[in-house]
Amino acid sequence: MAVEESKGSVAGGTTEVAPARAKPARRWFALRGSIPKWSTVAISLLFVLLVIGLWFFMTSPDRPREDRIASPSVIASPGETIDSFHALWFDRALTRNILTTLRRVLLGFLLATAVGIPLGILCGCFAPVSAFFLPLTVFGRNIPLAALIPLTFSIFGIGEIQKIMFIFIACVMFIAGDTATSIRDVSQRYVDTAYTLGASRHQVIMKVLTPLALPSVFNSLRLLFGLAFGYIMLAELVKLGSEAGGLGDIIRQSQRRGMVEHIWIVLVIIPMLALAIDQGLYWIQRSLFPHRYGGSGLLNRLMRFSFGQWNDLKTRLLSRSEAES
Repeated sequence: MAVEESKGSVAGGTTEVAPARAKPARRWFALRGSIPKWSTVAISLLFVLLVIGLWFFMTSPDRPREDRIASPSVIASPGETIDSFHALWFDRALTRNILTTLRRVLLGFLLATAVGIPLGILCGCFAPVSAFFLPLTVFGRNIPLAALIPLTFSIFGIGEIQKIMFIFIACVMFIAGDTATSIRDVSQRYVDTAYTLGASRHQVIMKVLTPLALPSVFNSLRLLFGLAFGYIMLAELVKLGSEAGGLGDIIRQSQRRGMVEHIWIVLVIIPMLALAIDQGLYWIQRSLFPHRYGGSGLLNRLMRFSFGQWNDLKTRLLSRSEAES
């Protein structure tokens, strides 16, 4: 690399030699660089237009169906797909099936969260507890999810409970493991400081380790919820009677009936729903933990106010009970 010799001198008669400034890299292709938001939007739209153009080219809607590059049994033309949306929306109850899928994912994931977070806190705080549940954690995180389908059918039947419990079993060990890792990642200096100030072990767990680990735990929950939304497609392979089968059942029935247009529509709807849910959870995450993710902190202030009111109420009740006694 070229160097420039400075004109001045330093004590002792030596000459300062400073490296020349590196040439700035091109902004668009700088290593780990960034580009303006309008550029990001434009490039993303370009990709979408290319995909749509390739779709038109492969299906060739102006040609007879038998002369198309892509077989109509594999992918329909854009016009045919759009025309079939009316039947999917009204005749096949798309809205009701979407709500059914979301309800199953939400109930199963909330149950997994209610079990996994306390278990993960215990595993992260106490090595014997972590060692005791280690076989279950390894089993739960590494078993192929498709292998759970017949197991849940035999235990819970083929109704709603089976689908909810499938999501629970698929997610609970991941939640517990990530929570335990977040607890262990909290710096030891916070624990030492709390003990120095006279905190008990219970106070260290509830008021130091758990609050400091919560931002990482919530971030893990947000990512795992997106995976759970994909897992439910496996659980919806079978439905009971005339109940709404969910999006997975629509895909299965469409494949059996040769309605490829509905399959592609659902495959577009699923990531759009997942993205909308993820953005909503990300807003909650930033609002709960503004110090970590730079949000507005609205929910954080609301929770602090609620906890403050609750503590004041407990103090007044304790004071009244002591006065009466």
